[in-house]
Amino acid sequence: MSKPRVGVLISGRGSNMMSLIEAAAAPDFPAEIGCVISNRPDAHGVVRAQAANIPTRIVDHKAYEDRSSFDAALDEALTEEQIDVVCLAGFMRLLTRALVMKWTGRMINIHPALLPSFKGLNTHERALAEGVKIHGCTVHFVTPEMDVGPILIQAAVPVLEDDTPGSLGARVLEQEHLVYPQALRMVCEGRARLENGRVVIDGFEMAPPPLVVPPLG
Repeated sequence: MSKPRVGVLISGRGSNMMSLIEAAAAPDFPAEIGCVISNRPDAHGVVRAQAANIPTRIVDHKAYEDRSSFDAALDEALTEEQIDVVCLAGFMRLLTRALVMKWTGRMINIHPALLPSFKGLNTHERALAEGVKIHGCTVHFVTPEMDVGPILIQAAVPVLEDDTPGSLGARVLEQEHLVYPQALRMVCEGRARLENGRVVIDGFEMAPPPLVVPPLG
């Protein structure tokens, strides 16, 4: 039986993309990375994917007059690559409702904050400004509304007194690289899925979602 083919969408360096590529290289991983697609021709992640022998495609958003036409081209590329599951990995484009609804339950995203807190950009700066003591990352199913999809898994890190956005972001990124492959595994094994707008794992509705807290030090 063939493994589900995963399409990874990127816009930049492809850090989380590489964590997925490396995880999928293991023989027991239940999916294969079928293609990496970037909306930016100069994204360094494209070079990294090619070095890992992963097929790459460029769908440059600047070549399209609106979001709908760009999303149509993106969907065409995913279809041509016979993609089953889509992972957004630093993909800096808002997708149209039509595209998201087509891929409902088969499109996931990783966000550098513990949703529902700190949706959008500059999450580490905002977390420090708000004085929170726990920060982290979230993998969720994608819905038409930004950063509000049903949560698959979260990982938390402590916020230290001397943290900067860079130091805090680096610790969060370490957790992103751990939980994103884990979430993809659950989805591709059929252990995690959407039912009536909620995440169900192995037949049990997860409320609240699982929380992983690494030890201090």
